[in-house]
Amino acid sequence: METVEIAGFPSPLAWEPDPVGWIATEDTLALEAGAETDVFIDPGDGTAILTAPRLLGDVEGDYSLSARVTVGFRSDYDAGVLLLWAHERLWAKLCFELSLQHEPMVVSVVTRGVSDDCNSFSVDEDAVRLRVARLGHAFVFHASTDAETWRLVRYFALEPGVDPRVGFLAQSPRGAGCSVRFEDISFLPGRLADIRSGA
Repeated sequence: METVEIAGFPSPLAWEPDPVGWIATEDTLALEAGAETDVFIDPGDGTAILTAPRLLGDVEGDYSLSARVTVGFRSDYDAGVLLLWAHERLWAKLCFELSLQHEPMVVSVVTRGVSDDCNSFSVDEDAVRLRVARLGHAFVFHASTDAETWRLVRYFALEPGVDPRVGFLAQSPRGAGCSVRFEDISFLPGRLADIRSGA
């Protein structure tokens, strides 16, 4: 299995499954999702689609992972994602996604058996900063449009004792494919002091 090194990240990252294409430099990752790819488990009928390419690494302790995410939006639900992944029925994703109204939006999905999907706010540009952080058994999602103030998107837990991998994903559930760039990737060990302060 081919691995990827990202500056500052504490371990090599590995693909599952492979993307259509990808390029990685020190703090930038560009990847291409194939047609009709997604990671979602429908809460209505339990249908699971777990085909989107994800790049994941092992992390211990508290941390925050952030990146400026740019998406070449073409079809509904195209997205660039920061992902927490324990296993196929337990994961969470923070997405920069194109809505059915053709608005770029910050969206979060927490999956414990089935997916709990929540739209947060619209973004006027084709890029946004996303951040996922761990605080003991809990996790928090933030997003920023100006690289200064972080808006709280979601604060949640998965399961006690779970140590999920973390990384990156691109998806194109209704489209022919989607290009995503993760730039200014930053991994910081340690706990966020205040998840509601905007810092």
